[in-house]
Amino acid sequence: MDKLTVISGALFLAADIFAIVSLALPDWIISEVGGDTRLGLLWSCMTIYGRAQTCYTPSLQPEWMLTLICVILGCVSVTATIALLAVSHWDGHVIPYARWVGFMAMVLFCLAAVIFPMGFSMEEIGRASCRERV
Repeated sequence: MDKLTVISGALFLAADIFAIVSLALPDWIISEVGGDTRLGLLWSCMTIYGRAQTCYTPSLQPEWMLTLICVILGCVSVTATIALLAVSHWDGHVIPYARWVGFMAMVLFCLAAVIFPMGFSMEEIGRASCRERV
């Protein structure tokens, strides 16, 4: 296995870990107006006026549901890429497949990054992605 394959595998592993941790934490959007609000795709937490923090599973808008699906499929693709890179140590013919699956993971993560801001029209954020300041 050459150095480039090892470096690629390590970077894909880091991307996989970061994506899984980001899904697990409710820190996608943080607001401190009227209390502490932390919104995520799997969990959302609120602390209102110094009371105990309350966490719940949000009902996602279609845009954020599509983002969640893209991130989960991206994680599966990155994990498959890591497995294919490991198998390439014994069978070099799987490297093209690892490249394509890794490319598909990158496309899925990019789609998630583009689709996610479209869901900013929810009540907790103020129903607008960009507000005019007066």
